[in-house]
Amino acid sequence: MNTTVDWVQLIIVIAIFAGVTVMGFMASRWRSTGRLDNLDEWGLGGRGFGTFITWFLLGGDLYTAYTFIAVPAAMYATGAISGFFAVPYTIVAYPIVFIFMARLWSVSHRHGYVTPADFVGGRYGSKALSLAVAVTGILATMPYIALQLVGMQAVFETMGLGGNNTLAKDLPLLIAFAVLAAYTYSSGLRAPAMIAFVKDILIYLVILVAIFYLPHVLGGWDSIFGAAQEKLAKPNPATGKPTGAFIPGEAGYVSYWTLALGSAMALFMYPHSVTAVLSTKTRNVVRRNATLLPAYSLLLGLLALLGFMAIKANVNVKGLDGLANPQLAIPRLFDQEFPSWFAGIAFAAIAVGALVPAAIMSIAAANLFTRNIYRDFLKPSATPAQEAKVSKLASLLVKVGALVFVLAMDKTVALNLQLLGGIWILQTFPAIVVGLYTRWFHRYALLAGWAVAMLFGTISAYNVVNPATKKHFGGSLANIPGTSMPAYIALTAFVLNLVVVIALTFVFRALKVPDGKDSTHPTDFVADRGDPGVKDLPEIIDDGGAATAKS
Repeated sequence: MNTTVDWVQLIIVIAIFAGVTVMGFMASRWRSTGRLDNLDEWGLGGRGFGTFITWFLLGGDLYTAYTFIAVPAAMYATGAISGFFAVPYTIVAYPIVFIFMARLWSVSHRHGYVTPADFVGGRYGSKALSLAVAVTGILATMPYIALQLVGMQAVFETMGLGGNNTLAKDLPLLIAFAVLAAYTYSSGLRAPAMIAFVKDILIYLVILVAIFYLPHVLGGWDSIFGAAQEKLAKPNPATGKPTGAFIPGEAGYVSYWTLALGSAMALFMYPHSVTAVLSTKTRNVVRRNATLLPAYSLLLGLLALLGFMAIKANVNVKGLDGLANPQLAIPRLFDQEFPSWFAGIAFAAIAVGALVPAAIMSIAAANLFTRNIYRDFLKPSATPAQEAKVSKLASLLVKVGALVFVLAMDKTVALNLQLLGGIWILQTFPAIVVGLYTRWFHRYALLAGWAVAMLFGTISAYNVVNPATKKHFGGSLANIPGTSMPAYIALTAFVLNLVVVIALTFVFRALKVPDGKDSTHPTDFVADRGDPGVKDLPEIIDDGGAATAKS
């Protein structure tokens, strides 16, 4: 276990971090079509990103510290069910995106919607339902940002930073996020869009080197898989059951496919995913990226296998507190098997890979607060400039909220932070996705279904106790009520949500309860740039980096 600072690694990380920080502040002038004094400019990058930039932005947005730290850590700790499900889930997600996200783009551009809650409010004529979607989005984003913090903590600790007291341990993290907050405040969505180029190049470089070099020095793939199978078959002292599953057995099938399907359905319900989609200049850019982004799924599969390599390399995952921390598996693997200069590049890639999505997430959550809480309930007469100012301040508070999750929750398996957010955000699926095609669901039924599912999902997740740490919220799998089959709580809650919504819709329709005014028109869902009513944006030349705007 490294307790001294590796200065080579630290200097490389600081140099790259300083470079992306400069880029973050410079981004305020990149592709700018005006002042960043409204949410279209600050929060959506001018709604003018083309295919090339969007591919990097969505890649930076969706493939986060979850990809680089949590998935391999889950593979290292418990194997395929809790780790490798992420690969099929990302594959399943993109056909879903291809089908419905273009419709959300169209109606949002026709009506000037900035958030998914804007659409729900306009579609169902219900501020209460819009508020529910907004609160859920903010709540679900907090643990996802926290996951980025956990990833950065693992890197800093591996480099020898931190100490036994809380301040010393968290100081590097606080400094990094203070810088993140500053350039996010200054440049908005343009900052992570620009930095995403650096992040993706670094990650592809690191993983390509690792996937060829590490099997060579660790004795080949057969040796790696053998070591993983042996470790995961050993009994867990706390439970007496096998540590994990090398290949899911029949008993794990339901857990595996519910994790994959539930996560796929939840992925583009997250505010940051919607924000990246709405920043594009045409609906075809959305569909084009849905066909191109699966390239990242290949990267994810390779990254997941690093967890098994860490098993074979017998890395030490004890933290500075003396407790085992699986999140250290991948940073310690690079620290142990590579020279310091290359490990420094890998650590910088992970750190930047955490900063980019954290910036987008905080912007998206801030937009929800501004549009659907501040404007709808506190100051309906807010000007675009006031909205932008409030959103900038809210983005800072969101990061503070994420720190609460890091300090209060069990992070020995950080993947649970993302899965917990998935439990909550999936409950907005009926209002958003079904609402893109039909308005048959009654607004009050949607609100009741959301409330029941949120309560059920949160209580079920709380009741999952980590056998090692004895902490609540220790996992995202629980038996389906009335059965002995463990399944992803988010999907179980979603089914309950649908049952309540359908049943109450029949009741409310029979009682002729008013269902609100629909502000949309069927043509809104197929509108594209240049169509009547769609905001005419300045033409953006998307040349992959030196993009400019012209009137």
